[in-house]
Amino acid sequence: MTRVRRLVTSKVVIGALVLVLAAVGFGLYWFQPWKLWADQTVSEAVPPTAPSTAPADPSGDPSTAPSKPAAPAGPQTLATGTLISHEHSTTGTVQVVKLADGSRILRIENLDTSNGPDLKVWVTDAPVREGKAGWHVFDDGAYLSLGDLKGNKGDQNYALPGEFDPKKYTSVSIWCDRFDVSFGAATLKAV
Repeated sequence: MTRVRRLVTSKVVIGALVLVLAAVGFGLYWFQPWKLWADQTVSEAVPPTAPSTAPADPSGDPSTAPSKPAAPAGPQTLATGTLISHEHSTTGTVQVVKLADGSRILRIENLDTSNGPDLKVWVTDAPVREGKAGWHVFDDGAYLSLGDLKGNKGDQNYALPGEFDPKKYTSVSIWCDRFDVSFGAATLKAV
């Protein structure tokens, strides 16, 4: 009888240990707690301006010079916003920038937020709300995912797709897709 009891007890203990280890492994994969202590800093510059397209006059003759100097082609800020905290403390600014070639980017500057699993950058049609009321609203309506957050600190650029309409997409969210929650968000205001 003791031998049977020992055999059953050891199988139960081993089974329980296997279940505990599987649960711990799944929890580590799902929550990725080490990211709370591992910052990733990105330092991207605004893409360079295009050179002026006005031809230079090598002869120096003022009569052949263009009547008006060419305006320097360069980035133009179309909208700005300031990030507010939601699920995690988040600070920084966002800008929609039109580049010299006509393409547009979303630029995030001085970002400081927590790292986390499956963080994305979204432009959305949801209003930005303070506090817990704003944590879960960004996936309720229309949104465009600009991709994975490159780093939880620093300056970074994200290409805006052709379907980005600044009249429709009026906010930006640092979105945790794993837990469907906003880490921080900003309202885009035209300049």
